[in-house]
Amino acid sequence: MNRSAPKVFIADKVSPMAAELLRERGLAVELEPGLTGAALAAKVAEAEGLIVRSATKVTEDVIAAAPRLRVVGRAGIGVDNVDLPAATARGIVVMNTPGGNSITTAEHAIALLLAVARQIPAADRSTRSGLWEKSRFMGVELTGKVLGVIGCGNIGAIVANRGLGLKMRVLAYDPFLSPERARDLAIEKVELDALLQRADFITLHVPLTEQTRNIIDAAALAKCKTGVRIINCARGGLIVEPDLEAAIAEGKVAGAALDVFEEEPARENSLFALDQVIATPHLGASTTEAQEKVAVQIAEQMADYLLTGAISNALNMPSLTAEEAARLEPYMALAGQLGSFAGQMTQTGLEAVTLEYEGQVAGLSCRPLTQVALAALLRPMLDSVNMVNAPVIARERDIEVSEVTHDRDCDYQTLIRLTVRTERQTRSVAGTLFGGNKPRLVEIKGISVEADLGPHMLYITNEDKPGLIGALGSVLGDAGVNIATFHLGRAARGADAIALIEIDEPLAPEVLEQVRGLAHIRQAVPLSF
Repeated sequence: MNRSAPKVFIADKVSPMAAELLRERGLAVELEPGLTGAALAAKVAEAEGLIVRSATKVTEDVIAAAPRLRVVGRAGIGVDNVDLPAATARGIVVMNTPGGNSITTAEHAIALLLAVARQIPAADRSTRSGLWEKSRFMGVELTGKVLGVIGCGNIGAIVANRGLGLKMRVLAYDPFLSPERARDLAIEKVELDALLQRADFITLHVPLTEQTRNIIDAAALAKCKTGVRIINCARGGLIVEPDLEAAIAEGKVAGAALDVFEEEPARENSLFALDQVIATPHLGASTTEAQEKVAVQIAEQMADYLLTGAISNALNMPSLTAEEAARLEPYMALAGQLGSFAGQMTQTGLEAVTLEYEGQVAGLSCRPLTQVALAALLRPMLDSVNMVNAPVIARERDIEVSEVTHDRDCDYQTLIRLTVRTERQTRSVAGTLFGGNKPRLVEIKGISVEADLGPHMLYITNEDKPGLIGALGSVLGDAGVNIATFHLGRAARGADAIALIEIDEPLAPEVLEQVRGLAHIRQAVPLSF
């Protein structure tokens, strides 16, 4: 082993082609899949690169045990098993391989769709046991049925296409799906409630975010057709499993096919006792072709970064030289916060995004800043979006992206304004750098407000009426929620007003509903940064 070469530790089972490629590029490689705890920490202590799939958990402790670690590569899409904030804080690049297993995961969803329609696993078990129960396993045809696709990104679009090939009618719910893109896919774009009410089969293809967690719960299931069948090859946590179990028991849901679960490995789960449930052990990306593809892709990306500094498919860093990154770092943080704020507030299809740069920032390379803002804007509802692929995703979805630099004086040394146009409204948010490197919001929807963004925020729009602040404080105080900062702004006396409140912990759902029920409040949205 070449001791002077950068060392890469491969912690999970990946195609041998990854190690072969890394060695061909001159890197030192060590493989020992399945390690945890102190054994894993000891192995990563000398590594500059770490390659994982989904089994190894790259926690804050693992990162702390790896002082030389420069890059974590996920051979696949989801990075739920990587502590992204901890890696970012350490300056560690986190890469994934978007699109590498899209076809494989989509095909698994279709396989489960067919299996749940015809009860194939239960029929197989029955027949092997010596029974011949033709009447018990009465299935349903797919032809002419309505397939509801929740999330129409790379994987969802492939599933929709395969559904059309099976002569199904396809509906899609995706706030970021443009009408033009829906027409190109030959599918019907609908709101979530309409999809739930009309679909015979529902398949999930969204990342697990605060916006999508528990998207299929008792309330959603109550809106569905009796006899609906549900497929989930995306992420555990999208479905409230006890609610699904209850819906199956009462006959509301005829069947479910699940490749992912709230807790994995899912060695025990009450759903396993139900014949109406098909369960597979997170096999969505498990084909020879997909594993070879993502293994080679992550090895190439990691070798490029460790040997030349080139960055691609990074979730927490743009494609920049070291000199450019150092200069743009505080501006990137600001652009990311503006994009995240707008993205968490966006509930309908995006049509256009405009980034305006004034003051000092207008003289810098603004393209990386636009990519950072765009990625943060899209991330709440799209899987595997990053600064590299965000512009491509926007083009695919017919989202117009504009970048404008102004050579004019402004009230701040630097100012970035992000304006989002959706199917229903136009919203803008602007920010500056305080003290040269601290991001601060200075304007929301044309209303002046100065606010730092903390991990947990509550955004409120309301009528400018006396007593609101006291009532809000009482609700939060009674719930034991501590207010860290409180920022106010209004268009004019008695007109529209906003409040941006930093709190010490996320609001419980019942507390949020109490806040929304207060007089004069029009909107209350929890945000996280």
